[in-house]
Amino acid sequence: MTLAEILASLFPDGHDVTVKDGLVSGTGPLAGSSRITVLGIDGDTPLGVDGALQLSRSVLDAIRAGDRAPILVAVDSDSQRMSRRDELLGLNECLAHLAKALLLADRSGHPTIGLIYGHSAAGAFIATALATRILAALPGANPSVMDLPSVARVTKLPLDKLQEMAKSTPVFAPGLDNMVAAGAVHVVLDPGKPLDGQIRDLIAVTEPGDVRDRLGAERGGRPVAREVAEAVIDQARRG
Repeated sequence: MTLAEILASLFPDGHDVTVKDGLVSGTGPLAGSSRITVLGIDGDTPLGVDGALQLSRSVLDAIRAGDRAPILVAVDSDSQRMSRRDELLGLNECLAHLAKALLLADRSGHPTIGLIYGHSAAGAFIATALATRILAALPGANPSVMDLPSVARVTKLPLDKLQEMAKSTPVFAPGLDNMVAAGAVHVVLDPGKPLDGQIRDLIAVTEPGDVRDRLGAERGGRPVAREVAEAVIDQARRG
């Protein structure tokens, strides 16, 4: 689905969401909520310093409004912008600021829902979609924290070996199916049904805390995640 199709399905009565320079912003009426804030990235756009700060401002403005309205982060991005200017201006800190703004929104009572409908990778994926409480996807989405050729360059392992490992180790492998198995993507939506009801239902069943480790364990993508987390918590309690 394109962003225009997504917005039409979400807001059959209309909305004020716009896209400028690949950045999405605006609001729309959602049954069960007075308004829902929409922000994100469209058109496989890389996320740089300017975009990260602009999205952060949109999140913080939503928090300042004080209405605890849901925030939907729609994502079809490239990775973070690979430019000398962005790196010198502290792109890593700006991406971290965006992620923390979304976490603050969640703690301030705003349900945060990510919706990946295209590509997204690396820092742009982590600072937007993965920073929301619930991450949904549409069929055909292609998320990755790092593609396998990049993993091969970093780890110095042969690409063919990594490709073989990825078949049985979803936790580091790219692609929608692997992200679902690892628990990073909570649910894949049905594009044949109205999206407003599906998003509304996701908001209604939002659980407190991060359940990605549990989902990954239940789906077989993170078989030791819960055990490791419990061991770390137990060790912390013991001092």
